[in-house]
Amino acid sequence: MTQQVLSRRNFLRGGRHGATARIRPPGIAEDALAACTGCGSCVEHCPTGVIRLTDDLPALDFAAAECTFCGACAEHCPEPVFADGVAGRFDHVVAIASSCLPFQGVDCQACRDACPAEAIRFRPVRGGPFVPQLVAEACTGCGACISVCPVGAVAIAPRSVEVAYA
Repeated sequence: MTQQVLSRRNFLRGGRHGATARIRPPGIAEDALAACTGCGSCVEHCPTGVIRLTDDLPALDFAAAECTFCGACAEHCPEPVFADGVAGRFDHVVAIASSCLPFQGVDCQACRDACPAEAIRFRPVRGGPFVPQLVAEACTGCGACISVCPVGAVAIAPRSVEVAYA
């Protein structure tokens, strides 16, 4: 049985809103997870604490932290789980929901300030606060913008899907 841990934000909003797919640390292919013994070495050595063991397999929890692509997880893994080291980006990007504060008329640029790749930019809107605009080509999918969003409006989306804004 999988333990579901709710962030304080999701608890106050009434619980989990939809299931999230397991996001593997960078450099791990889905079939390589079979070699994982669940030793937790990747969790122990992750400097940001973004890696968690879920069902004895490593998964990233962007609600807790971001991935800096430092490679500590791959370096300390005793099993042949990491194929070619750590990649510099994920196969996903972020998506910003219509519940984002600027779309509601409230000024907020927390996601932009947290993004190390400067993939979230804000464009001016007449009569309201600047609104976010994702530069998908620049987004590494690191998750830095997810945990800082005060309303939980930032989530991951497949890279192949065009991200639309309200």
